[in-house]
Amino acid sequence: MCSSFLKWIVLAGSMLLVGAVQARELRVCADPNNLPFSNEAGEGFENKLASLIAEELGAEVRYTWWAQRRGFLRNTLKAEACDLVTGLPANLEGVRTTAPYYRSSYVFVTRTGGPEVQSLNDPVLRQAKIGVHLIGDDGSNTPPAHALSRRGIIENVRGYMIYGDYNDPNPPARIIESLAKGEIDVAIVWGPLAGYFAQREGVPLKVTPVRPIFDGPQLPMVFDISMAVRKEDEAMRQEVDAALARRRGDVDAILAAFGVPRLDNNLKRAGRVP
Repeated sequence: MCSSFLKWIVLAGSMLLVGAVQARELRVCADPNNLPFSNEAGEGFENKLASLIAEELGAEVRYTWWAQRRGFLRNTLKAEACDLVTGLPANLEGVRTTAPYYRSSYVFVTRTGGPEVQSLNDPVLRQAKIGVHLIGDDGSNTPPAHALSRRGIIENVRGYMIYGDYNDPNPPARIIESLAKGEIDVAIVWGPLAGYFAQREGVPLKVTPVRPIFDGPQLPMVFDISMAVRKEDEAMRQEVDAALARRRGDVDAILAAFGVPRLDNNLKRAGRVP
């Protein structure tokens, strides 16, 4: 075999090795059945955002799928099954979060022509059939469930488990389906979920931000949403922050396409939106 051919083989092998070394994965943990946020088909807006970040980092997304319920972070990010989780509250304890990339709130969802609800203090909530998401019986329920209970509004409230039947697609959507069918009069739901599914029902639905946005000092209805890495991974956090800043326009376009209700003015004034 001639020496020039051998040199070509060695050079080609070296180039392949360099390419393999330079290849990068963005390891993301996400729920495989939780639109509008994420699903295994990559159809959620958090899937789209993860792909955007990967593009900026010159990486390919590799998912670890895990139902986003109790123990999610312990079994995924903290177990080093991945390096990034999207869609978590800013400044969440136990992880290191990016700057928020949107702010949203819980919302009232009603049928057009149904009861007008602007506030948790509206008298109509004492007569209307209300749907809220429930998480469990250990005091970890959603803020609207606690707010109604504080007001003694209990008998006319119907709970929908946010985890639901995981054999069905997108279990949290059942509450919006019940509203559209007339089984309840008002749904009080996290904004992105409401905005996405309300526009997909066969009847017109109205989405109104919950007021007050803070129902007492310990019960916010508004949350800043970030991505999270492990606490020790400051370098990764900085990379993701920079990517979000560079692609701000694309981030906004993705959120708008999914109907995410946003309350970002205060964030922009404070300089906290990248």
